[in-house]
Amino acid sequence: MPNPLRCLLIDDEVAAHYVLQHYIEQVDRLELVGDCYHALEAINFLHRQPVDLLFLDINMPQMNGLQMLETLTHPPKVILTTAHSEFALESYNYNVVDYLLKPIEFARFLKAIDKVVVAQPEEETPRGALSPSTNTSFVVKVDGDWVRIAYEDLLYGQSWGNYVKLFTTQQVYLTSMTMTELEQRLPSDLFIRIHKSYLVALNTIRRLSGNEVFIGETPLPIGSTYRRELVERLR
Repeated sequence: MPNPLRCLLIDDEVAAHYVLQHYIEQVDRLELVGDCYHALEAINFLHRQPVDLLFLDINMPQMNGLQMLETLTHPPKVILTTAHSEFALESYNYNVVDYLLKPIEFARFLKAIDKVVVAQPEEETPRGALSPSTNTSFVVKVDGDWVRIAYEDLLYGQSWGNYVKLFTTQQVYLTSMTMTELEQRLPSDLFIRIHKSYLVALNTIRRLSGNEVFIGETPLPIGSTYRRELVERLR
């Protein structure tokens, strides 16, 4: 028997989670590995854990489901869920497997799963949407707009109250995010936390002197709890 399809449920409505969780539990070939209530939470999840199938709502605050799909370099299979039929035509530009209108009936749900199984080669392994080995950028919200930042352009991040300053090769961005959230969004093989208030790209470190690292000619402090790992990573 093939491995069950690892599913991630993304919807801002609690009732939708309840219905789809119940449906997924009744299908042996499906395994629910996570549920998220907004797109950024899902992006963070996909950065950490690969899945085979997304149940993705379209209408969500901050970033809708279709906008989220645009950020994924190698998305898994997608079943869109929504109460609004006007998105149906647009959704197929994103190569989704199926489009379910709420309220979703179980029989219709099963038909969508059959389409996924047909489209899923048996030898295919679960894929993550933002695996460090395949993805090259991430998106953040800046002054109401979504901005894509390439990993290779990000020099370092600095905590700034309830925000994070992102210093890139082109400019500085200010986004509403914690340092922990930023750390989760970035691939650990390319970036490292050096202080409670700083995270840097490893390949931008020019030298380490005392309790500071230099990003170009800019000195940044090294926190005592982060020093050992930093030194080991630089060897």
